[in-house]
Amino acid sequence: MLIFWKHRFVLLAVPKTGTTALEDALAPLSDAAIVNPPGLKHCGVAKYRRELAPFFEQKGRRPLELVAVMREPVDWLGSWFRYRSRPQLDGQQNSTKGLTFDEFVEAYLQDPQPDFAKVGSQARFLQGGVTHLFRHDRPADLTAFLSDRLGPLPDIPRMNVSPPGDLGLSARLHARLREENAEDFALWDSLQNADDAP
Repeated sequence: MLIFWKHRFVLLAVPKTGTTALEDALAPLSDAAIVNPPGLKHCGVAKYRRELAPFFEQKGRRPLELVAVMREPVDWLGSWFRYRSRPQLDGQQNSTKGLTFDEFVEAYLQDPQPDFAKVGSQARFLQGGVTHLFRHDRPADLTAFLSDRLGPLPDIPRMNVSPPGDLGLSARLHARLREENAEDFALWDSLQNADDAP
């Protein structure tokens, strides 16, 4: 999470949306960078407003705007699935090695979820709303916003990239995922609809 106090906005770090690369490149331009512990780095909207906003915002001044990135929900889960298949996690409870993507999504939809499928929800992370929400598949929109606010940006390298993997998902599971994670899909669909508006 990056706090741009002078520029009056916060860049939230939604997991698996490329924010690590943004943090690495833009931290020198920020007024505060929270990169650890993970629970604060990946602080959702509600937690930010409850725990951090009182620290960073001053009475009498307009609140800091919240900026975030969202990824298409199936693609987001695919990134988690591939990320947790990396060799560094072999033998650990959160490893997805040896699983198919169907098995991972099936586990994600269980209650309770096994450790390897506990990845949260973008809709829950963003619950309470942000001022500016950008699509992960349109990075130019976010960089245009950031350069408008901050001026010329440094190069933003790709980081924390998940290893390759087969992300074939059965039609049955895709339909079930859309139904049971309706909030995530509705939020993503609203971003697509906003792009289509005249």
